[in-house]
Order: sequence, then C-alpha cells, then structure tokens
Amino acid sequence: MPELPEVEALAGYLRQRAVGRRVDRMEIATISALKTYDPAPTAVSGRAVVGAGRHGKFLDVIFDGGLHLVVHLARAGWLHYREAFPSTAPLRPGKGPVALRVRLDDGSGFDLTEAGTQKKLAAYLVTDPALVPGVAKLGPDALAADLATFSDRIRGRRGQVKGVLTDQTVLSGVGNAYSDEILHAAKLSPFAITDRLSDDQLAALHAATRQVLGDAVARSAGQRAAELKAEKRSGLKVHARKGLPCPVCGDTVREVSFADSSLQYCPTCQTGGKPLADRRLSRLVR
Repeated sequence: MPELPEVEALAGYLRQRAVGRRVDRMEIATISALKTYDPAPTAVSGRAVVGAGRHGKFLDVIFDGGLHLVVHLARAGWLHYREAFPSTAPLRPGKGPVALRVRLDDGSGFDLTEAGTQKKLAAYLVTDPALVPGVAKLGPDALAADLATFSDRIRGRRGQVKGVLTDQTVLSGVGNAYSDEILHAAKLSPFAITDRLSDDQLAALHAATRQVLGDAVARSAGQRAAELKAEKRSGLKVHARKGLPCPVCGDTVREVSFADSSLQYCPTCQTGGKPLADRRLSRLVR
C-alpha cells in the first residue's frame, strides 16, 4: 500500500510534470472507483492542473476553479504517468487494471490502476478535500506532529502500538510497512500497549517516525512513479524481510501473521530476544 513517502513523491512528480497542462478529458473505466457524481467527471475538461498535494495517504490533484481529484490508492492501487497513450479511443469499462485516466492537452497524462480482485481504490471529485469522508477524519500528519502532539495522540488511544500508529484518525500517513520500520528503529515491540509507554519510549517513537518517514521522503524525491516501489523496498530493514538477518544486530527477522496482513520485527532489537506468538493477542511481550 502506498504510504506517506510514496504519495508525497507522486504528488511531487505531478507538480513537476502535469502542473500547467490543461485536461483534455477524464475517463472512468471502473465505475465503482469514482465515489462522487457532482461535479461530473466532465467538469475537469479544459481546466489546468495547478497543483498536487497530499492529505495523509490521500493524493490530491488540484485544478483551476477549485476542483480537487482526491484519490486513495488502497492496497493495490498506483499512479502511472504516460508521456503518450497508445490510443485516443475512450477506455472500455471493466477492461484491464485502469480505473481512471486523465488525458492532458500535450498528449500525456496519468492512469490510476488497481491490481487484483479487491477493488478498493477510491477517487473523489470535490470542491473541497474536507468533503471526502476519509480526509475529514484524518489525525495530524505523522511527519509534521511535534513531540507533544504525537505523544498525546498515541497515549490517547489505548491499544497495541502497531495498530494505533497505523490508525489514520490518530496520526495520518503511516501504514503497515513503515510502522514496522518505525517500531524497529524505536526498539519497541509492535504489541506494546500505548498507555504504558514511558516518556522516553514515546520520545524514541516520535524520533523514529520522523527519521524513517523523512529518510523515505528524501530517497523518493525526484523518482519517477515507476521507480518508487523499488526505492521503497530498498530502504526496508525488517518489513517483508522474514527469515533474513536484521541489518542492525544480525538476528533473524520474524513475522506475525493475521487474517489479511502480517508484521515483521527483530526479536533482539525489539522484544528482548523473545519471539512473539503468531496470533493477534500475544502475552509474551507488552
């Protein structure tokens, strides 16, 4: 799933390549992907792209006249920028991975695609990003929150720190991958309970959040959309590295699997050398 650094990089790429171009037309291939009906997709035709930004993990493409295309890429969505499209023919609904296409006046543009069968990519054409339900509920940006705000938000939601850190209403922008990396950098168990964290642990978690996300944003800056996934993988120390040695201590990276996701961690760095039970509620480490 694209998280804060990748969405920030996609917004930066659009600012570099698309800003100043006018929209020829916007085409919808997956009807369920567009969650709004007023304004209609035709409302962006002829409008210039004037900016691109981010709200947590939501991408915001801004058109003149105050229209916003706000997109949540979900688990399997992505943005592909095309210097030229293979055909000028309209998209055929239900054919291929493309959910939405924006064609620009120089022949370039971008596709929003989604792989797999779980079609959860969501696009909203709105006059204000706050009209998007997911945006309206977002907590403070994880990279921008100061220590006091960060600590109040984390302590204010009792639960396992992994789940609280990825709750977008608590702090926005962190997903499954970067939460594993943040907790590893902070030397915290993913099952530690938030209201039991000491001031020093919260300070370490805050510093790790800024370090991990900040480094990932810096690495991703200037990358083309097609290069971002590989760049993300290259910077991971524990996430998706089950069975490999921890680059910090050399211990074997372990995994805890859930119904539809998993987490990875290093026992030596994070849990005092104790492996966590492979179930949602572990009693080994708190």
